[in-house]
Amino acid sequence: MKKQVSYWQEFFKGIWEINPTFKQILGMCPTLAVTVSALNGIAMALATTFVLVFSSFLISLVRKLIPDQVRIASYIVIIATFVTIADLVMKAKFPELSKALGPFVPLIVVNCIILGRAEAFASKNTPLRSILDALGNGTGFLIALFIMGSIRELLGSRTILGYQILPDSFEPLLIMILPPGAFITLGLLIGFANQFIERKKKLEHNSLIKKYRNKLTSVQLNEENLSA
Repeated sequence: MKKQVSYWQEFFKGIWEINPTFKQILGMCPTLAVTVSALNGIAMALATTFVLVFSSFLISLVRKLIPDQVRIASYIVIIATFVTIADLVMKAKFPELSKALGPFVPLIVVNCIILGRAEAFASKNTPLRSILDALGNGTGFLIALFIMGSIRELLGSRTILGYQILPDSFEPLLIMILPPGAFITLGLLIGFANQFIERKKKLEHNSLIKKYRNKLTSVQLNEENLSA
């Protein structure tokens, strides 16, 4: 039987351990398309998180009532309901932002992050754990889109969230607000994340070896004392 982790770990794992963008490589369509600015990235991530949290909660509540034969179709109907709510609210309250994001808000319906967490986690766990898992993955997605959007906006427009950061003497890199800039930024960030992970694994490995050697030395000393 799989050991359950703590509630904090359930939330935190989505931020780094299974980050949707940098680790699972999911939701690439909005990640690459809308991150021409930090604000667009934040808006898309918040809309996705809203859908992810409420759909995971509802799917977890009714998971035992849904027959296996129609579970995917049922998940899509639930997800589409909350996507419609998010899309209508954004159009009513933030029309300019909705226009900037274009069709990518309705396309949250087919975002692999949401359907993936529904199938892999919400359909097998309690509502509370499903909410924490969804919040963690949504936060991880938000961090990823904010970082990407900030880098592309800074180098492509000299600003972050509309505030000028770089001086007028800096010549904006047009490529950063074009599709190639999204691929370049994402590739560099994933490479950095992988490098960090490998270094962490190496440190943990060396720590285990050191711990094992210390334990072995202690056992040998005890044996020598007993022999003496």
